[in-house]
Amino acid sequence: MAEKQERNFRKTRSGYVVSDAMDKTVTVELEQRSTHPLYGKVVRTTRTVKAHDEHNDAHVGDLVSIMETRPLSKTKRWRVDSIVERAK
Repeated sequence: MAEKQERNFRKTRSGYVVSDAMDKTVTVELEQRSTHPLYGKVVRTTRTVKAHDEHNDAHVGDLVSIMETRPLSKTKRWRVDSIVERAK
């Protein structure tokens, strides 16, 4: 009776690859939209994170889904889960 043990909840985000110059690593730009509390304007903020890409599949312009993981290096805490849409 080998029961499958479920993983803990992991954060997932989606963003565009802005750099693939490193080996097995891509830089992904994540966008967050929030409403300004006083003026009501939608403010767009972005941040970049490094994600592990085991097979070097993702390229600049691809829309990827990334998942949080254990620290893989000094700056890498995400891994590429899937490529949602290829760049045109």
